[in-house]
Amino acid sequence: MEQTPPSRISDHPEFHSLRRAQRRFGIRATMLSVGGFLLYVLLSSFVPAVMNQPLFGRLTLGLTLGLGQFAVMGVTAWCYVRHMRTRVDPLARGLRSRLYETESRRGRAGAPPQGAGQPLQHGTRGSRAW
Repeated sequence: MEQTPPSRISDHPEFHSLRRAQRRFGIRATMLSVGGFLLYVLLSSFVPAVMNQPLFGRLTLGLTLGLGQFAVMGVTAWCYVRHMRTRVDPLARGLRSRLYETESRRGRAGAPPQGAGQPLQHGTRGSRAW
């Protein structure tokens, strides 16, 4: 007896693994970004003498750490893009192709799956939104 594939994408086990991969990274990235900002705010509030230590001329440790927040956000964004391209996008492409095959086997070869055949949206780098 052949097992019937899920009828909705949200019922598919690979969809759940895709969501887990996104969620795990999102939690770590959020903790890093918010944690860094919170550390900066707490240091500024409770140890201003340390934050006012001069490094070079009028440049202080606090100003350097504040500007470092931009670097933290940039690294977080870069890691997010890399994670999506290497881990999440391949899962999504595989899931999409399997769902397309399932739809074709069900006899709906004339009707493309949801999202297929629609024009690519500008700025999506060749990928379709689901």
